[in-house]
Amino acid sequence: MDVRSAASAPKQEIRLEDYKAPVFTIDKIDLTFRLHDDHAEVEARSLFKMHGDAGGALQLDGGPFMDLLALEIDGQPVPADQFVKSADFLQIRAVPKTFELGIITKVYPKQNTRLEGLYFSGGNFCTQCEAEGFRHITYFPDRPDVLTRYMVRVEADKESCPVLLSNGNPKESGDLENGRHFAVWDDPHLKPSYLFALVAGDLACQSDSFRTASGRHVELNIFVAERDLDKCDYAMQSLKRAMVWDEEEYGLEYDLDVYNIVAVSDFNMGAMENKGLNVFNTKYVLASPETATDADFDHVEGVIGHEYFHNWTGNRVTCRDWFQLSLKEGLTVFRDQEFSSDMTSRAVKRLDDVRVLRMLQYPEDAGPLAHPVRPEKYIEINNFYTTTVYNKGAEVIRMMHCIIGPEAFRKGMDLYFERHDGQAATCEDFATAMEDASGVDLKQFRLWYSQAGTPKVVVRRERDGEDLILTFEQSCGASPGQALKLPYHMPVRVGLIGPNGGDVKGEIEGDGVWSSSECVLHLRNARQSFRFRNVPEGTVPSILRGFSAPVVLDHDLSDDELAFLAVQDSDAFVRWEASQDLFSRHLVKQVETNGVGHLPELLQQVFVGHLEDKDTDPALIAELLALPSEIALGQKLDVLMPERVHVAREALAKALAGASSEKIIALYHSLTAGHGYTLDQSAKAARRLRNMLLTYIALLPDGEAIIQAHYAQADNMTDCMAALTLIAHSDFAFRDQTLADFYSKWQKNDLVIDKWFAVQAQSKRPDTVARVRALTEHEAFTFNNPNRLRSLISTYSMLNQVRFHEKSGEGYRFLGEMIAKVDEINPQTAARLVAPLGRWGRVEEPRRGFMKDALTSVLKAPNLSDDVRELVEKSLA
Repeated sequence: MDVRSAASAPKQEIRLEDYKAPVFTIDKIDLTFRLHDDHAEVEARSLFKMHGDAGGALQLDGGPFMDLLALEIDGQPVPADQFVKSADFLQIRAVPKTFELGIITKVYPKQNTRLEGLYFSGGNFCTQCEAEGFRHITYFPDRPDVLTRYMVRVEADKESCPVLLSNGNPKESGDLENGRHFAVWDDPHLKPSYLFALVAGDLACQSDSFRTASGRHVELNIFVAERDLDKCDYAMQSLKRAMVWDEEEYGLEYDLDVYNIVAVSDFNMGAMENKGLNVFNTKYVLASPETATDADFDHVEGVIGHEYFHNWTGNRVTCRDWFQLSLKEGLTVFRDQEFSSDMTSRAVKRLDDVRVLRMLQYPEDAGPLAHPVRPEKYIEINNFYTTTVYNKGAEVIRMMHCIIGPEAFRKGMDLYFERHDGQAATCEDFATAMEDASGVDLKQFRLWYSQAGTPKVVVRRERDGEDLILTFEQSCGASPGQALKLPYHMPVRVGLIGPNGGDVKGEIEGDGVWSSSECVLHLRNARQSFRFRNVPEGTVPSILRGFSAPVVLDHDLSDDELAFLAVQDSDAFVRWEASQDLFSRHLVKQVETNGVGHLPELLQQVFVGHLEDKDTDPALIAELLALPSEIALGQKLDVLMPERVHVAREALAKALAGASSEKIIALYHSLTAGHGYTLDQSAKAARRLRNMLLTYIALLPDGEAIIQAHYAQADNMTDCMAALTLIAHSDFAFRDQTLADFYSKWQKNDLVIDKWFAVQAQSKRPDTVARVRALTEHEAFTFNNPNRLRSLISTYSMLNQVRFHEKSGEGYRFLGEMIAKVDEINPQTAARLVAPLGRWGRVEEPRRGFMKDALTSVLKAPNLSDDVRELVEKSLA
């Protein structure tokens, strides 16, 4: 059976307002998987209990890529005229009040390039069932509000599949005839079908153990390919740190006897929190200093934490329906962000998170694919695993935390688990728990769940004698399907920096609460004023500390005041934001006038001040020295002008580097001397600053030699990639040979070769689009591996603004071709390539026409998936 030839009817739009609870419960399900080389046979026996009268119909979800071998009720075959089967469902015309449903299906894992349901990856059988993958394994009510207990038996060839894993605790194992064996897994906890998992194959294992606060012994295992066993230690230690953190922060313990992680190379997502059997993309498990950057190590720790934290926020309490996806994802992203902040630098982690939000989520909120954190309708749910649901959803949780305070938030979490453990809940349930625990009215706050778009907040100052008055106005532009928006309840953290530096505490009139050095203002109205009493002349307000609300802030601070905050503010985010605003003002002016101009003395003073700052964490200094990205600058323009943005930014960077070259080089060398490689935070901070300085050194006349030496002497992947990135951008004589040597050295390591593809996709050289197209023909490139696709095609189209938006339109045509090609293999991954083409409203002709043409060409592709069709049609609307 060729799974690519099977087709199903176009999906219908699903609406939140149409939700109906299931008319049955399932007491338990027993699954048996008989895995063979060219197929798998799946036997499912479920105990159903219908609500209401017997004799009604039962409809089960299904998929087009499986064969139905048997259908029974209470051990008796269901006659052919008593059921209807299509590519998407199986309907039994009449069922009794209680019964055992028996179904046997046949599936074809090795033909499954969609990577959902049961598939084959790297010699191993693997599953991915979120959101609707279980229906591609057997016929079942594949929805998150159907919870039951799973008993799973896996049978396979013992030589090729010595490891047999599923959810829960191991119960039984043994040998069978013909060189086969079996294992039985029992999960005592209620769970929906999307949390089911199975892995079978020839895998090596790193084991450890953990004792919970209450004394439970937990066996910890990470399963990987034998060649990767030496790269698992950091993931294991990250898991143990996450388990300790969740106990200390939220009193949440692990609840099974074993916690298994499996790393696979072919995976649509980053990782999956299946109960007791997490399946991970290798990218977020495998790490060693030779093959992983510091950022990779941080991502491993963060994603390991994220999936572990899902055990409670996602598994023990799951979603009632997929419109509530942010209930588990937004909350768990917030939890993993806080965990990573405690493990690393809280200030720098916050900047990293804000940068991701602005670079990926803000454009989503401003374009044709905008949707609320809790969407109201969808055609393909896979298209709503977005930065809005995840990252903006996390900001919604963070705002709740800010509004009610950490103690009340912890009480709210406790109440949420007390009320909903073992249930499928809603975003409303979570907000209600927070309200009841804190006594704070969050009715207006709930608009963050239902309204799309990024609010704009304008703040203006006036003096009234000894008082300072801040007046805020909030608004939010129209989004698809939402023309008018109501005012949000948003927390704005504000401090006051005295004329000589340092926080000034004042009295406040208005809806705000002071802590030791700042206050939280509660914006609820379209226009709202706050009076600060007895504020010294020359005091500068520090607004939106910690990025306390995901908004665009428009303030009236002067350049001199921004420079003052960049140096004097006690809040790391405001320091960074002030530096970014100062640089952005200059750069936007240059772009709009199409000029380069001289280097303003104030910018140089701020830059040197950061270089000479010995008191601040070097990792934060690195961020303060960074110019706004081309993407960030583009967002500040009404009409995107990618070439002008690129030229202006390069000119400013070169001017800053030239004016401070001696200081830059001296600081660079001081961070090099006597430092061997370690993974402690001070060493990581030093590398972050050193490699930021390297970006400026690359612009100096004698920078080429330093870059070459940096690459040659690198004893870790962080330093190696910092140099290789700059080499890929350059016209250095050794560029091509260095890239060739890197490939030759690492060609057997997939994750490192992903970096090799990505660094070329990000190159600002004029020939980049031609090189990227040529790389799709490279021996190491494959359209079947999502990591490889993302490393080249997504990196190029999402991160290389100037070369993606080539005037010729070649970048757009290339992406359109790639979307159509990938859709034939893996619709989920293809759909995630669409977004850059949907931003045609921000460019002028002829670019606008080229982008629309590329989208239209995708629509003309034969057998286009629902995943891609939905996003392309919305992008053209």
